[in-house]
Amino acid sequence: MVKIRLRRAGRKKLPFYQIVAADARAPRDGKFLEVIGHYQPTAKPHAITLDKERTAYWLGVGAQPTTTVRSLIRATGLFHELNMKRRGRSEEEIAVEMEQWKSRETERREKRLAVKVRRRQAKKAAEVEAAQAVSTAEPEGEK
Repeated sequence: MVKIRLRRAGRKKLPFYQIVAADARAPRDGKFLEVIGHYQPTAKPHAITLDKERTAYWLGVGAQPTTTVRSLIRATGLFHELNMKRRGRSEEEIAVEMEQWKSRETERREKRLAVKVRRRQAKKAAEVEAAQAVSTAEPEGEK
């Protein structure tokens, strides 16, 4: 069985992954059939490059993506695009729909980022409040 999975590269504490089509029996960093993309988790935001034609080919011949690779493919919008092609949509309709999808994804990403910022600010405010409460508490009297 062919799997689409990550192959680790890069140095210690700075990983860089190749997205490869490989036999399921081969080791993680061992023999593979083809490199179809790259993933860099240390970049902000994460950098994902994917050869959509080759990925579609491997998915078409029955290759199974791992859970992580499936989420990366989904993040690039390839599954959405392939689904529209299967439904018989024209290239123009697909292009318009993909632009709408990309705009929705950027809005979702911005909302998630705003929520993270608000949570960090609330946490810092709670820590400051707790520190002030401790410092204003009266120390026990010494005799």
